[in-house]
Amino acid sequence: MKHIHIIGIGTGNPEHLTIQAINAMNAADVVFLPVKGAGKEDLAEIRREICERYITRPAGRISEFAVPQRQTADKTYVQSVDAWHGEIAGIYEELISGLPEEGSGAFLVWGDPSLYDSTIRIIERVRQEGSLEFDYSVIPGITSIQALAASHRIPINLVGKPIEITTGRRLARDGLLTDSTIVMLDGEQAFAKIDDPDAEIFWGAYLGTKDEIVRAGRLGDIATDILRLRAKARQRHGWIMDIYLLRKGRDFEE
Repeated sequence: MKHIHIIGIGTGNPEHLTIQAINAMNAADVVFLPVKGAGKEDLAEIRREICERYITRPAGRISEFAVPQRQTADKTYVQSVDAWHGEIAGIYEELISGLPEEGSGAFLVWGDPSLYDSTIRIIERVRQEGSLEFDYSVIPGITSIQALAASHRIPINLVGKPIEITTGRRLARDGLLTDSTIVMLDGEQAFAKIDDPDAEIFWGAYLGTKDEIVRAGRLGDIATDILRLRAKARQRHGWIMDIYLLRKGRDFEE
């Protein structure tokens, strides 16, 4: 049976890869690399660098494929994501069908496959809706949450208190609900709209790469600075991936 390795590769630093991830890359006949078009070539280049550094198997090869853009016109968010996943599933099915019998392929996933990534659910969609027979395994990677905490030299949680992991869209809608809130996929900079200026923010962009930027402090003091830095960085690179922790309270407070 064909086998697929879904491999977490961390947030951009080639040294994030685990030995398990490197071994899985070298076990694959083909490593599939997504290309997201102009403006995001840096992301593809990092994956190429990882392959060049770690793939030592002479017979291993790399196959690049284009990722379609999500279409949002006349669709709800959920509808647009479902349709987009359907398009990608069709591409995955074609890639997997091209593997030799009992061959294996690998998808390199930014961060970790379990956190705000859909490779696992798309692979399951191919298995459930298609006619291909294959198995797959998942290799964990360093998440942007871990990279953020390491760069700021902080624990994510306060002692004895929970954390929430959410999106910018939900933060803007629901507000700050927990003592420690990790916010991902915030295209609307929802932190600037939080009515709690005494909350702390720990922000980072391009974590793990040579372009990493981090800022931390009282939200009311540095929100404007982060907005400026973010806009400047996005203009320079053509894209941005950032994440932040909002925290209120202190350790050992009841």
